[in-house]
Amino acid sequence: MRRLLLPLFLAAACVAGAAQVRAADAVAAGGEAAAGGMRRPAAETLRVALDDGRERPAAQQASSANRAGAAATRSATIAGSKSIAVLYPDIGEPYRSVFARIIEGIEERAKSPITSYAVGGSFNAQELAGELRRNEIQVVIALGRNGLKAAGSLDKGVGVVVGGIISASEADVRGSAVLSLAPDPGLLFTRLKSIAPRIQRVYVVYNPHQNGWLARLAHEAAHSHGIELVAQEAGDLKTALGLYQKILAGSDPRRDALWLPQDGATVDDSTVLPLVLQESWTRSLVVFSSNVSHVRRGALFALYPDNVGLGRSLAEAALGVIAGEPAGRAPQPLREVLTAFNTRTASHLGLNLSPVQLRTFDLLFPEQ
Repeated sequence: MRRLLLPLFLAAACVAGAAQVRAADAVAAGGEAAAGGMRRPAAETLRVALDDGRERPAAQQASSANRAGAAATRSATIAGSKSIAVLYPDIGEPYRSVFARIIEGIEERAKSPITSYAVGGSFNAQELAGELRRNEIQVVIALGRNGLKAAGSLDKGVGVVVGGIISASEADVRGSAVLSLAPDPGLLFTRLKSIAPRIQRVYVVYNPHQNGWLARLAHEAAHSHGIELVAQEAGDLKTALGLYQKILAGSDPRRDALWLPQDGATVDDSTVLPLVLQESWTRSLVVFSSNVSHVRRGALFALYPDNVGLGRSLAEAALGVIAGEPAGRAPQPLREVLTAFNTRTASHLGLNLSPVQLRTFDLLFPEQ
């Protein structure tokens, strides 16, 4: 059996502790560019169901249980079938546990073994299509750019659910359901208000071509949380850097916060992040992020994927495709999330959280 290999851009969704953040750093260093030039996949399939034994917060378990119960009738009609397959990038170790957890979540929700195909940068589309037909696959879950590319070569009769990416063009997804890795802004603002209730205004700099859909959701979520969202557009890092400098100079730490989204055009680890973290520390400004590695470096908190929960959501979307439900026009934000929190930054900002509050976080920095 071939080795199970893991997409780098999913590594931020990771295992606990330092390995988790090293994976996130690999995302920043390699990103989706790592998807090209890989080995051709074999035609064989594999099934994975691993369990790292980690307990999840009760609220997340209850939320997942409620969603599963609401869709019990739908899943019952196909339980035990092998109608779902996963296409994932063949890009190497050491991230196999991440993919295994996602597969576990997919199988758990689908109540069926899942057929998985590793897809390299150059693959035989006809061979893949033939394999899917022989296995009577009705819908594929395409992870990452390579998975999305492979799914684009399939017969139109095969449904597609896309995951493991931030966003994609309409031409790339062809009306498929897209589950983004970008955390739901509503969940970010809920966590922000629970940690720093004084915050009334949030600044964010984003690329409208990549994250315009997310900005629209963020405006709605901010309104419902009593937050003024100041969203500023930038198409490149130079423009973004100038906007950050103005925000940092003019913000009021008593009521303002800065959100760093997952956006390659407006956030980078070598220029923007050091500036933002240094100036925000000096000014005691709250900075929160959609990237877990930023918390290790000084951001107050970040939301990041719960891998098993992500798998369940992908399977739920796949079951919806099989049931004939129409796909949404915009990507769906990530709602199955965990939280990383920096206690040193919180102390510097004068945020004194109780032991009960600290226990609600999944990852603490500096590492205990």
